[in-house]
Amino acid sequence: MNPQELLSRLIPNLDAHRGSDLVVTSPTDGSELATLRVDSIDEVNVKIGKAVSAFEAWRDVPGPVRGELVRQFGQSLRDHKENLAALVTLECGKILEEGRGEVQEMIDICDFAVGLSRQLYGLTIASERPNHVMQENWLPLGPVGIISAFNFPVAVWAWNSCLALVCGDSCLWKPSEKTPLTALAVQHLFVQVAEKFPQAPANLSQVIIGAFEQGNALVEDHRVPLISATGSTRMGRAVGPKVASRFGRALLELGGNNAMIITPSADLGIAIPSILFGSVGTAGQRCTSTRRVIVHRSLCQQVFDTLKSAYHQIGATKIGDPMEASTLVGPLIDGLAYDCMVQALDRIRPEAKEIVGGQRVLEDRYPNGFYVHPALVLLDKQSDHVFSETFAPLTYVIPYDTIQEALSIHNSVPQGLSSAIMTTDIREAEYFKRYSDCGIANVNIGTSGAEIGGAFGGEKETGGGRESGSDSWKAYMRRQTTTTYFGMDRPALAQGIKFDV
Repeated sequence: MNPQELLSRLIPNLDAHRGSDLVVTSPTDGSELATLRVDSIDEVNVKIGKAVSAFEAWRDVPGPVRGELVRQFGQSLRDHKENLAALVTLECGKILEEGRGEVQEMIDICDFAVGLSRQLYGLTIASERPNHVMQENWLPLGPVGIISAFNFPVAVWAWNSCLALVCGDSCLWKPSEKTPLTALAVQHLFVQVAEKFPQAPANLSQVIIGAFEQGNALVEDHRVPLISATGSTRMGRAVGPKVASRFGRALLELGGNNAMIITPSADLGIAIPSILFGSVGTAGQRCTSTRRVIVHRSLCQQVFDTLKSAYHQIGATKIGDPMEASTLVGPLIDGLAYDCMVQALDRIRPEAKEIVGGQRVLEDRYPNGFYVHPALVLLDKQSDHVFSETFAPLTYVIPYDTIQEALSIHNSVPQGLSSAIMTTDIREAEYFKRYSDCGIANVNIGTSGAEIGGAFGGEKETGGGRESGSDSWKAYMRRQTTTTYFGMDRPALAQGIKFDV
């Protein structure tokens, strides 16, 4: 489908957003998709005010009714899945199959949120005082600011917004300036559903187009009690203190430096495909991408040689237009991402035993697209240069001798998002799960990819936030403890205190 036809189909009101401030290009070939105007700071302030008004109406709608709105939105996503997947691929460069997976993730979180809308449970707590009952209630929080990254331009918004909506909150979405069109498309679908839903107030979800200035206005505004920000650790270092300084909440989902440990008992028939998807899927542009492969010394050369052969095959036949079914690796998002990969390779080169790939490819066919041969680096030991995340298909292979050493290597980086071990030894598996310092610890599956039923996020410089499943819904609500006295005599004081007058 022609890109402009796709845009007109998904964003029929695109003309209302056109301007000269922001040029949106496709990483596939660098072609211009649209030019947009960004929101002024005054317009951001107005949108925040509208979100406050929407929240004040929405919080009084019963939870199951709020869930019905999300259910209908999920159905709209189903109806438009193929077109949305194509737009995700067109704007961020991931292959079409992954674009479909991202839209499916939105559908799945809608289903999760619908069920949750009837399970916003509190507690009844036994009181130490006679004729008293204590309760813990969860109440809507307020407008939620969602700052999303380019690599998952719509799924991460859905993780946050669908839960926030059933919890009774309104949403303000500041998408990456690299992928604003997918946001406008999803927003259009949501508005279509909300306008036909009698209980939904206007401006329940709004999109803010812009970059740092607009995002900063959202972060610093006291009317927005929760900022959920997905992006780099550098971004999190700026967002976290600003939100904390006004006593707001920050849900931070930041960088990863994810490792897979390959033990002597590992089934390499399972391990190798897991490494390949984790390392080169989405062109290495997932926060859960496999950055390090920590291999027992007895297997290190064998694993490296096997990966080397697979990397050569991928480089020769599987890199290209992400819309084509045979493609496994699409382009990097832009030239800056390519420059960062080149710089990382230059830094590690003096310490590397061998480097495979890393060069730019398809430049003749796509002079304005940044396609790269995935890079594989064999090291004698882990280097300080490995401690920084490179958002590209760059993976380091590092030897170890004992499982204790493997976990020491694994945990030494400042990030703590996703981890994995390949083993058929239950003792190693349990040791790994206990001592991995990551928010995600997988056994015999890779680091990349997660189901919406489990809370997603990590520790240390990954930010500590949790999105999607489990009890992460509590981030979007405020907890209130209540005590009710139902006796006829003078109520007792807590802790047996006497205060007689």
